[in-house]
Amino acid sequence: MKTLTYVPVSEALLDEIIEKHRGKPGMLLTTLEEIQEKNHLKYLPGETLAEISRKMKIPYTQVYSVASFYSYFNLKPQGKHTVVVCRGTACHTKGSKALLDDIAAILGFKRDEDDTESSYTTPDNLFTIKTVACFGQCAQSPVVEVDGIIHSNVNSQKLLNILDKLKRGKSRRTGKNNLT
Repeated sequence: MKTLTYVPVSEALLDEIIEKHRGKPGMLLTTLEEIQEKNHLKYLPGETLAEISRKMKIPYTQVYSVASFYSYFNLKPQGKHTVVVCRGTACHTKGSKALLDDIAAILGFKRDEDDTESSYTTPDNLFTIKTVACFGQCAQSPVVEVDGIIHSNVNSQKLLNILDKLKRGKSRRTGKNNLT
């Protein structure tokens, strides 16, 4: 498996993004958001946060606090595809833990039973697996979101088919819910 490496956002691009948002309400949030979008691994490395701190003249602790507080921001490299498994009560009782175990087996990584980590990225950076407390679609449980598309009443076979298509590169993002 090939592991992708971090390529820093260019200083020129960093300067451009910071200047675009300087003096505007929410400038730190919008700057962090745009810089994360420009990173091919969809995350904010510590070095980048330090540069933002220095260039915006904001204490590093404040920049880091914002980046680590909001769940939208990633402090670790993310995969090309994101799989989010609901762990709410309804989804749990209908098998979301088993789905997480299936994902781990299909993608070849080990989850520890007592591990509190709620996000895993495969070594090849193809998949990031996350959990969420609830999607609010309890009647459709278990629910899994894949690349922004909600899949409901997911079982192991359905999950295997979805992941297999993604592995083969046959995924299409339509932006529509897949409530089948």
